[in-house]
Amino acid sequence: MSALPKLLASTRMSLDKLAVLIVDDNAQSLDILVQVVSGFGVKTLVRCDSAADAQTQLAKAPYDLVLTDAQMPGMDGYSLVQWIRRDAMQQNRFIPVVVITGHTRQQDVLRARDCGANFTIAKPITPKVILERIFWIAKEDRMFVETGDYVGPDRRFKREGPPAGMKGRRSDDLDGEVGTATTPNLSQDQIDSLMKPGKVAI
Repeated sequence: MSALPKLLASTRMSLDKLAVLIVDDNAQSLDILVQVVSGFGVKTLVRCDSAADAQTQLAKAPYDLVLTDAQMPGMDGYSLVQWIRRDAMQQNRFIPVVVITGHTRQQDVLRARDCGANFTIAKPITPKVILERIFWIAKEDRMFVETGDYVGPDRRFKREGPPAGMKGRRSDDLDGEVGTATTPNLSQDQIDSLMKPGKVAI
């Protein structure tokens, strides 16, 4: 596992040096995404109208971010993310990937998570949400996990809250800031008692 560099909430970010790959088989959606991202100051933008085209581009050069549509003919966005995590050249295997989908059923969100995507964004997209997710990715400190059946950001972060200085996505997200303790620390005897195996009546 490797840690992403941690940024402080006060860190200022410039997006003009990012190299972003945008994948969507719908020409109109692709144009909208390109306009939104270029509006953030990104100067290096590569458009792909299929996952196969994206694979070709990812084999040529390193990128800082991939935005891909989920539903595409042939290889879909989920399969593209899985390919990036497992088979892309080393410099692109760990890049942040955001899946954009018109279907927000739980099974689709979980599928995006399980193939190794950093985030899922629901259509219709808004510049504010995309920019927030880019900043969130830059600020988060999730470990990158590589196991036999999963490669991607650590999935064990539900309700941990957003990175410091950022607003959460859900109303019940925990605060990203850790305050001072409100109760005394456990004594060593208390910790030891919690660790002892106990008998269970069956």
